[in-house]
Amino acid sequence: MSLNARRNRQLLEAATPLLLQGEVVEFTSLAAIGSVSVRRQALTAAVVGVLSAGTVMATVTPRPLYILLTDQRVLFFDGNRGGKPGKLVLNLPRPYVSAGGSKKAFLGLQFTTRLSVAGQEQGLKVTFPVQHRGDGPRFVGALPVTR
Repeated sequence: MSLNARRNRQLLEAATPLLLQGEVVEFTSLAAIGSVSVRRQALTAAVVGVLSAGTVMATVTPRPLYILLTDQRVLFFDGNRGGKPGKLVLNLPRPYVSAGGSKKAFLGLQFTTRLSVAGQEQGLKVTFPVQHRGDGPRFVGALPVTR
């Protein structure tokens, strides 16, 4: 399921001033970008558990970002925890971006892929949550495949 009409409109309103002349929007979605180490997750859970005397449990998750794929670029906007799209966070030229290592994750409820950017050693993990997991294969299909 893609973004609802209101969020899609808000994302397009945020992106329109940044689009180049003749640039066409092909895809919009929301995904978690990056990863959180097991060490950080354990440390956060331990600190919160100690401070709350075990009454509260905390988890750390990757940052949600809105993805806007155009015919020329891949733009990432602040996700505000699923709220109104915020500022532009990352702007990647589409010819330099490829996707690979795509798979279903967490009992098939999420879709995960890794973006590779030409000239960069480390990839960028993109996880489409359960509400937007159908967007994952569409997003990967629009980009070249990393070998």
